[in-house]
Formats: sequence, structure tokens, C-alpha cells
Amino acid sequence: MNTVNKTLALMALVSSSAAFAMSDFDTLDVDGNGVISQSEASVDAELMSKFSELDTDGYGELSKQECSKA
Repeated sequence: MNTVNKTLALMALVSSSAAFAMSDFDTLDVDGNGVISQSEASVDAELMSKFSELDTDGYGELSKQECSKA
């Protein structure tokens, strides 16, 4: 499965449940680097609306600890 198809599948999965998106950090961390970038978060409108508030360290990405405050 190519990257575009994986991204589309992830977007469909995330958009099917807002609660799922906030509870499954590892699913949103598509590249597996331990943080959620703005690009990765962009598949979830609710998360994006809170992104700046949750990004307490100002690095432009969300750690598991920052996401747990949602």
C-alpha cells in the first residue's frame, strides 16, 4: 500500500470517531517518532483546534504527555 493510500485510510479511520483520535496517540503518530506533528494532527479537526493550547513547550509538536492533557 503506498503512502497516499495509507494516509487516506488513516484519515477515514480518524474522522470516523473524534474520541478515537484523541485516545490513540500511536495511530496519529504516523511516522512513529514519539510526537504528533501539526501535519499528523491535521487529520483531526478537534485536535487541530486545540493544538496550540496543548503544545505547552512550544516545539510545534505534541508529546504523549501533552496529549494526555486533552
